[in-house]
Amino acid sequence: MKSSIKKKVLIPIIALVFLVVGSSFKSDFFEIAKQIEIFTTLFKELNMNYVDETNPAELMDNAIKNMLEGLDPYTKFLNEQDVEAYKINNAGEYSGIGAIVRSYKDKLVVIEPYKNYPADKAGLKAGDEIIKIGDIGISEFKDDGSELLKGANNTSIEVTYKRQGQTSTTTIVREAIEVDAVPYYKMVDAKTGYIVLAKFNQKASDQTKEALINLKNEGAEKIILDLRGNPGGLLSEAINVTNLFIPKGELVVTTKSKVKKFNREYHTKNQPVDESIPLVVLVNGRSASASEIVSGSLQDLDRAVIMGARSFGKGLVQRPLKLTYGTQLKVTISRYYTSSGRCIQSLDYWNRDQDGRAVKNTKFTDFKTRNGRKVQDGGGVLPDIEISALRTNALTEGLINSNVIFDFATQFYYQNKLNSPSDFSFSDTNFQAFKTFVNQSSFSFETKTEKALKEAMTPEEKAIYGTEVEDGLKNLLLQINKSKLTALDTYKNELEKNLEDEIIKRYFYREGLYDYYLGHDDAILAAKALLADTSKYKDILK
Repeated sequence: MKSSIKKKVLIPIIALVFLVVGSSFKSDFFEIAKQIEIFTTLFKELNMNYVDETNPAELMDNAIKNMLEGLDPYTKFLNEQDVEAYKINNAGEYSGIGAIVRSYKDKLVVIEPYKNYPADKAGLKAGDEIIKIGDIGISEFKDDGSELLKGANNTSIEVTYKRQGQTSTTTIVREAIEVDAVPYYKMVDAKTGYIVLAKFNQKASDQTKEALINLKNEGAEKIILDLRGNPGGLLSEAINVTNLFIPKGELVVTTKSKVKKFNREYHTKNQPVDESIPLVVLVNGRSASASEIVSGSLQDLDRAVIMGARSFGKGLVQRPLKLTYGTQLKVTISRYYTSSGRCIQSLDYWNRDQDGRAVKNTKFTDFKTRNGRKVQDGGGVLPDIEISALRTNALTEGLINSNVIFDFATQFYYQNKLNSPSDFSFSDTNFQAFKTFVNQSSFSFETKTEKALKEAMTPEEKAIYGTEVEDGLKNLLLQINKSKLTALDTYKNELEKNLEDEIIKRYFYREGLYDYYLGHDDAILAAKALLADTSKYKDILK
């Protein structure tokens, strides 16, 4: 009897829910509204009743950041300053000091001053530690200290900095800064042109087109397009750059989303500059997003030979959505798929390991290029020809991210003189000095094996196995730690490549680095040789 009553009650309830909800969207909307109401009530009660004085803005900022942290690293809340910086980055023009500066808790470090821009004119160099701007000490400034460097054209700021243990002061006069998407192009030889495309801002396709036409006018019959280290940018510019080399109407990329309006196919809209000129595209582990759209689609269409190392693997598309009070949410809205249908996203942010880190894709699906060559999804763009010196590994990345390579280059600069890029040669003696520098630095690098061994011996297990086993484990960890210096020799080529790049920029800026590349860079020399061998070039694309 009770069960029949339950059924009679449940049927109208289910019907009512169906009428009210009507669709999964309405169901989601109800759940969102419910959670907003809970959060609003909690936030109000917390701020009104907490025992100490609270800072509502700070609490909200932390709440938003922690909420987004569980998603992918590209979905971010942008405050008013962030929105302005985002616009500047895409426009390629801003007013400031003309330098890449990295922010730390108690200082700002100059990473790279641009040649003939304000920071360079004021005498700042890579490695300088800015400790004070005007009357404000960076260690006392709660927000990002780099914001203090920004300002209107022709305004000046006094900067106090440390260099090699000595403190100095200089005055910087801000000016308009133009960030070129193509910072360099030149003839490698009588018939081969070389173009560096550094970012996909609003100038990318126009500047690449200009470089391509100028090089052809100088006699270029083959082109090397360098996308190494290019972090990406505007999707529209990636399509327009690809369009320079392929016909109008070709499918370049498709985006797929749970929101129907974001499901789109992007085709080329213009006549190409040259759809038959032999083309080699260079990529590495720091070529991402728009760089992978260009290189991946040119590979899929058998329009270019890709050389270098596997690219980063960012197959996610973001769009800024306007919020209140001038803020925005830069949110991942879709995945992109190159013309063969593959998505090259490398990390799965929706599945994480026990440490909360995104899981790397290990299952790859095969796809076919237009000519039937096999390519794969799930792990960046794999070059047709790999260059060993460009491969990435955990040790090299660790040394880069912990600034060990950067700091060694700073030391090298103040201990050695160079008159021109052609004079430079990174010798075995220099590499031995680098190994000593690493050994004396605070650099620590924990391998998966070390972590597993440390976690293996719990206090209970130590009590069971005794001191002999524990001492054996400690000795094993010590041997593993010693072997890391040997690993520096294993990755000597990769490390020397990064060291050369960082050192030459100190003396001769980026222009000097690219000049050095033309005669010394493994990837450019290999690309030049391939383009000179017409039959081999064509065979690869078959």
